[in-house]
Amino acid sequence: MGDPAEREKVLAMVRELCLALPETSERLSHGAPTFFVREKRSFLMVLTDHHGDGRFAIWCAAPDGMQKTLVEADAERFFVPPYVGHRGWLGLRLDRGVHPDELAGIVEDAYAEVAPAKLVEAARLDERSLPY
Repeated sequence: MGDPAEREKVLAMVRELCLALPETSERLSHGAPTFFVREKRSFLMVLTDHHGDGRFAIWCAAPDGMQKTLVEADAERFFVPPYVGHRGWLGLRLDRGVHPDELAGIVEDAYAEVAPAKLVEAARLDERSLPY
């Protein structure tokens, strides 16, 4: 699972990306930092060693077909998360190295799957709001 200081750095990057999007918030859900649109619908969770799986990862909403495509392409980093995988959510290991641009794209896609169309459009119009 890596160095705790490195995990905190990556969590801070995830937090910054998620909270830069319109009308997002963070709270613990099932013991994990979880990001919501309008405090109602979750779009991304950050989990560390969930039930002893040894992963530092995100679970997030994903566009149709994205989970299957990414898991088949790179099963070392992408996985089908328990509980939410059947809904098409994607797991991404953060302890295997992740580029900030790749992470930003995954966060944006997750947000777009959950947020109302007007908020998604506002986020796309103001891409400068993203810190990475």
